[in-house]
Amino acid sequence: MRPPAFWGNPATHPGWQARVLAPLATIYGAFTARRVARPYEFRANVPLICVGNLNIGGTGKTPTVIALVNHLTARGLAVHVVSRGYGGRLAGPVRVNELTHDAADVGDEPLLMAAFTPTWVARDRAAGAQAAQAAGADVILLDDGHQNPTVFKNLSIVVVDAKRGFGNGRVTPAGPLREPVQSGLVRADLLLAVGTDADQMAFNTNWPSSPQIPRIHGQLDPLETGMDWDGLNVLAFAGIGHPEKFFDTLRQLGANLVRTKALDDHQTLTTTLLQRLEHEANGLNAQLVTTEKDAVRLPKTYRSKVLTLPVRLTINDWTLIDTQLKKIGVDKQKGRD
Repeated sequence: MRPPAFWGNPATHPGWQARVLAPLATIYGAFTARRVARPYEFRANVPLICVGNLNIGGTGKTPTVIALVNHLTARGLAVHVVSRGYGGRLAGPVRVNELTHDAADVGDEPLLMAAFTPTWVARDRAAGAQAAQAAGADVILLDDGHQNPTVFKNLSIVVVDAKRGFGNGRVTPAGPLREPVQSGLVRADLLLAVGTDADQMAFNTNWPSSPQIPRIHGQLDPLETGMDWDGLNVLAFAGIGHPEKFFDTLRQLGANLVRTKALDDHQTLTTTLLQRLEHEANGLNAQLVTTEKDAVRLPKTYRSKVLTLPVRLTINDWTLIDTQLKKIGVDKQKGRD
């Protein structure tokens, strides 16, 4: 979801439309507050870590989940992910099978995460966590569940795009937030800001006192695949929260972006759309390129025609995360053979 211009940025400069919509935002925020105050339905017997956000749209949750999966599995732990499966038809709980499921079944993000660790789709998060626990999880990662009250979270990490921060600080429809910053961060243990050093500085300037919780810095880096992007003519398309970030990464790698196409987040990649993009690319003597998340939604006939640029979240210092993991007993887990 790309933010409307009237939301404004930073927090000190909301647009006039945002001010007009403030009463509706107040109602939405009150509704969210009542919902998250409900008592939880299920508490797992193993540590459950929630990776969520306050913003509507992409902030880097999926790369964060993948980074945590790699960090925890390196310790020999059996890590399972529970996701709502946005855009998928299956209500679950069901374990994602890359061979039999597609994005229309389970959503694009679960299909991507399933390549790294057992992943469950469940609109009922409590049922999903129960299924993961029954299947032998040592640790459960709850993807995008910060506003979901049905499960007890041993550790909550809020992810924010450092460049955009919390926008104008207003709740939807007056701004980009699901709930107010202060109330959202009260329930969090860590705040992970994702972006370049310049973005991190801007975030700290615009939101100097917002989080009274430990901050972690991370950034998305292209995965080294041996692909030489320098000088390559590309037609890049992306249906993620902020497509321009993907386009900027390609430019930084030296690719010549002759055409870009920003799609809606999770947009279905129909054959008609792809035929049109392929025709444009051929006319421009360009290679079609997309993101990992978009690639899992490609029809099989196009998977060999479109290059993928994978990115990974880099966290240089895991100290704060490891400290929190120790508090919830993850360091005491022995894992499974």
